Amino acid sequence: MAAKLKKGDKVVVLTGKDKGKQGEITRVMPAEGKAVVDGVNVSVRHTKQSQRSQGGRIPQPMPLDLSNLALVDGNGKATRAGFRFEDGKKVRYAKTTGEAI
Repeated sequence: MAAKLKKGDKVVVLTGKDKGKQGEITRVMPAEGKAVVDGVNVSVRHTKQSQRSQGGRIPQPMPLDLSNLALVDGNGKATRAGFRFEDGKKVRYAKTTGEAI
């Protein structure tokens, strides 16, 4: 099955502590059903100083479940993705506006 959410898509969080926040997908893990969204679900990782890195508190975005994310359409609202054929190619489109993604 084709992926409805891909790297680079602008998404909105539907549930959880970051509900309503928007961001861009930086990484998708289809085997686990998760995605990392830039600036959302940020956890602070404490690292020790070494010869290579400074150390300290480093904010790091953690994965979110794909079911808690929705695409953002041209109007800035959450939408579902559908598939259709245009000029012999399969493309994704926003169900609310009908425009290709």
